[in-house]
Amino acid sequence: MSSLDVQRAYSSLAQQYIDLLGSVETVHPDDLRLIEQHLGHLNGPVLDLGCGPGHLTGFLQSSGCQVAGIDLVPEFITHARQAHPDVPFEVGSLTDVARPDASVAGVLAWYSLIHLEPGQLDGALASIRRLLAPGGSLVVGFFEGQACEPFEHKVTTAYRWPVDELANRLASAGFVEVERSQRPQGGERRPHAVLAARAV
Repeated sequence: MSSLDVQRAYSSLAQQYIDLLGSVETVHPDDLRLIEQHLGHLNGPVLDLGCGPGHLTGFLQSSGCQVAGIDLVPEFITHARQAHPDVPFEVGSLTDVARPDASVAGVLAWYSLIHLEPGQLDGALASIRRLLAPGGSLVVGFFEGQACEPFEHKVTTAYRWPVDELANRLASAGFVEVERSQRPQGGERRPHAVLAARAV
């Protein structure tokens, strides 16, 4: 699926998405703790790639983080700038970030890799690795599954990933796993996983 297809799909539902998921109150407390632990106190810039409405970008900024948000969807960036005027946001793709190599200390990719086809994921991880300085931190949130397979997400087609397989993809891209968190399905919430990794 192309980035333009994803952008159009989210633009068409942007306000509904913002209303439903655009605040930190919708994020599980355990996830907020993990994000803050690995990214909130880094000495250097952090990027929230695929930041959506900017709620986690704002959370990181409130933790004392030097953070910027990037997202494909102009409507999300407009909202994020209004909601968090002290945080820089820009429209852009997580696979084509205009930053020098090894220039950031941390990256948050929170459900922003889920619409990439399996053949696109390694390139995206390599792009993220390029941005990170050695020892830099990456936190990835995603839908967990028994196999890598597409499903009908409410916005557009997304992919589930087995945690071990995504961890192996991270290792191949130049990361070492430092923590993982998994949470089973609950109500309408699909099985969820987080991987924290360090650039080597």
